[in-house]
Amino acid sequence: MNDPNSGHGDTQPKLLVTTIAALGVVYGDLGTSPLYAFRECFSGSHGALIENTRNLTGAASLIVWALLLVVSVKYLFIILKLDNRGEGGILALSALIRGTLKRFGGKDPRKVLMLGLAGAALIYADGMLTPAITVLSAVEGLSESAPMLSEWAVPVAVFILVALFSIQQFGTGKVGRFFGPVICLWFVVIGLLGVRALWSHPQVLFALSPWEGLAFLVREWRHALPILAAVFLALTGGEALYADLGHFGTRPIRLGWFALVLPALVLNYLGQAALLSVDPSAIRSPFFLLAPEILRFPLTLLATAAAIIASQALISGAFSLTTQAIQLGCLPRLRVCYTSEHAIGQVYVPAVNRMLAVACILLVISFGSSAALAGAYGIAIALTMTITSVLFFSAARAVWGWSLAKTALITGIFLTIDGAFLTANSLKIVQGGWFPLVVAGAVMGLMLTWIWGRARLYARISRDSLPVEVLLEDLRKGRIHRVSGTAVYMSGKGTQVPTALLHNLKHNQVLHERVVLLHVITLDQPRASQDEMLDYQDMGEGVYRATLMFGFAETPDVPSALKARLPEAIRFQPGKATYFLGSETYGVGKNATFIDRMRLSLFATMARNASPATAYFQLPPGRVVELGVQITL
Repeated sequence: MNDPNSGHGDTQPKLLVTTIAALGVVYGDLGTSPLYAFRECFSGSHGALIENTRNLTGAASLIVWALLLVVSVKYLFIILKLDNRGEGGILALSALIRGTLKRFGGKDPRKVLMLGLAGAALIYADGMLTPAITVLSAVEGLSESAPMLSEWAVPVAVFILVALFSIQQFGTGKVGRFFGPVICLWFVVIGLLGVRALWSHPQVLFALSPWEGLAFLVREWRHALPILAAVFLALTGGEALYADLGHFGTRPIRLGWFALVLPALVLNYLGQAALLSVDPSAIRSPFFLLAPEILRFPLTLLATAAAIIASQALISGAFSLTTQAIQLGCLPRLRVCYTSEHAIGQVYVPAVNRMLAVACILLVISFGSSAALAGAYGIAIALTMTITSVLFFSAARAVWGWSLAKTALITGIFLTIDGAFLTANSLKIVQGGWFPLVVAGAVMGLMLTWIWGRARLYARISRDSLPVEVLLEDLRKGRIHRVSGTAVYMSGKGTQVPTALLHNLKHNQVLHERVVLLHVITLDQPRASQDEMLDYQDMGEGVYRATLMFGFAETPDVPSALKARLPEAIRFQPGKATYFLGSETYGVGKNATFIDRMRLSLFATMARNASPATAYFQLPPGRVVELGVQITL
């Protein structure tokens, strides 16, 4: 049976449609990099290098071979094969490694989790910078196509970003079908622009030799790191290839890259080098000056549309990443809106949308130009790619069973390239690169605080809880009055009586004739199979213990899952059962240290602002009873 995510079972028409759709989501960021990447190779302190035409060929060579080695070889040929049951991305990869290590009794996978969280935090930081620099660089085409409007670049960019984030609540299902064709047109156009310039100056084709790039770095070794940092801008969006694996599968992603995206990008970068070899003054905007004057305004409109699509893809990715992090217990419950009845991956997270919107708008206003934003751009993505390479070492050993020598060789090659780009981008920290690092550090701190607080809370509840055996003994002796109906109590994974049940007995002094102690866990895989979704145990006296298992890409619909999986003898009816939840408020113990007090206060704030469990588990609101309890941590 063919894996639906592999694309091997697709018919040719279906494969073509999926490939075009993948172009809009997967390659938007990579596809808009020509707007600013080549220009940045000859800006700032290394602007004088443009006077030597061989340097132009060398810069183009570095970009071409960076695309081939990092995107084609690392991601498309190797990393994409590490799918977690069809899902990709750095969190899915870390979950895959953790799950494999747990199954085979390997070492403690906490370090893998930390790396995955760090990569996820860096993607949030990238999510703030990418829409800002992409939209602003596209709108800056007005300086060439409509000079009288050039001063309006920042206001226009802000307006586009406000509109872009405002429509997120409606979902991307209807608009998404147009993304692929627009990006397809974009790649055809930028490829033709490159051919037009190359036709008159074919000598730039020497850039296809890797020796041109290496000779450039050796010849201009004093500027090697700034040049590599600029070259890396052509790779931004490479991580999206892996993150969007679950949406399209490997075959459409690879086909789109080699059939259209790679040729178009290579031709455009070579074309910019050819243009600058004749007119070095075109460095102010080499991308837009590739086009004839009459076509520059339409090109600006097309570039703006492509920038919006690139931004939309990254924003949607941030929403999906947040949903996975919530499911994996790394973030508190946030309100997640599902914008499609057919595609579970289309989600909208209002809190994340507001955060990204404010950050993007402030970045555009503060930096004022894409050239200034380029100083902050790149460090987060370089770190994410490096973390992916480190995780690859564990994955190749644990999942594929590769030998140590083979794994070390491939990982060493990856880290050599990633390390060079990371070192180069580290020079940007003082220019603004500190911003994404601060954002990533803050997000990482929130996730670690939430994980730490949950562990501390569970330990506290477990210490004070009553063993289920004591409850069963009281039931056998008839000490507890029973009433008809079914009650579901959310429970921990241990053998303790849930706090909500104890408080119900304390205040109401009754218990339903059928009691389900329910524990919900998230697996280190995107979806749970039907066979492993429910673990069920009849404990006697009308008490049942049930463990529902969901994948990190699934929506935890508890009533539907219980109805489908519980034995008929329990006579479970979702609309008639009563669901008991604990509504905890937290206090800080007297013996807590200052650091613990700060972390516990932050954890309590996050818990208070989390979405209600009623909505998260899709419980019927009219059948939920919340019992308040004060817990001192």
